[in-house]
Amino acid sequence: MNLDSDWRRRRALLRRLADGQRRIGVAAATTAKAVPIAGGWTAQEMVLHLVAVEVEVFQQRLLDLTSTVEPEWTWAEPGPARMRPGETMAETSHRFATARAETLAQARALDDAAWRRSGNHATMGTLDVAGLLVVAATHDLDHLGSLLTLERDAAAPVRQTPARSARPGV
Repeated sequence: MNLDSDWRRRRALLRRLADGQRRIGVAAATTAKAVPIAGGWTAQEMVLHLVAVEVEVFQQRLLDLTSTVEPEWTWAEPGPARMRPGETMAETSHRFATARAETLAQARALDDAAWRRSGNHATMGTLDVAGLLVVAATHDLDHLGSLLTLERDAAAPVRQTPARSARPGV
């Protein structure tokens, strides 16, 4: 692959990450009042999870790729970041946007050699910078789907089960 096509591919990936953050922000804003799926997170908790993953996983792994030769990573799935007292969904979405902007800045600051470095993930195998960012984009899509499910379920009319008659067949 030539340098020009490498940069086009990288720019497309960075745009995909920025777009994922934007789409999550829109979906989260419309599901702020949604009731979570049984046993699941609220929309705000989901976005707080994305904040935690962005900072604790993706940013840290990008840093690892600049400071460690072939870093080793284990599976990490942090819970939601701590919610600040009185934090609104808009503030939580802003926290995710800020964290994603930092991730994008880290990736844009990498030189060609850094983009070629890789680490070894315990379950995903070898990941270079592009591979790591694809994992981030896929993670966005997973949670975007969950947010859209919450939105759809919140918009659906509540169905009441009709009372059953004591007499069968009526």
